[in-house]
Amino acid sequence: MSERTVFQSMAQRHVVSVVPTATVYTAACVMTRANCGSVLIIDTTNTLLGIVTERDLMTRVIAKALDPATATVADIMTRNPHCVVPETRVADAVLIMIERGFRHLPIVTEAKKILGVFSVRDAMPKEVQAAEGMAEFNEQVNDALG
Repeated sequence: MSERTVFQSMAQRHVVSVVPTATVYTAACVMTRANCGSVLIIDTTNTLLGIVTERDLMTRVIAKALDPATATVADIMTRNPHCVVPETRVADAVLIMIERGFRHLPIVTEAKKILGVFSVRDAMPKEVQAAEGMAEFNEQVNDALG
């Protein structure tokens, strides 16, 4: 049996997005209605510009006392987020998330079509453990190499 891909493992198969001029409040409402932890920021040509996550709302809005009714997602988004192709193995995606410290990976085809977001919640515990083992191994190798 071959390992699952990020596209096969996605809980939600639709793109949750807003335009860069949307307010933070609007983005939070969109995320709440979709029951997801992130929203993609796309332009009118469906080009991925950035991502806003629940953590961004906490650290870039609430902690900085920004007004969500006036701040735009362009003000707080992570620009040019790291993306993976739909064929990426789940363990590889989890490893990327562990090493880079984030929980959401946009899935984009080679032709730049946005398919959605892979969340760490979409990964099975076995794959998370495998990725943690690979991350620990990589850290040990880096330590040994100086």
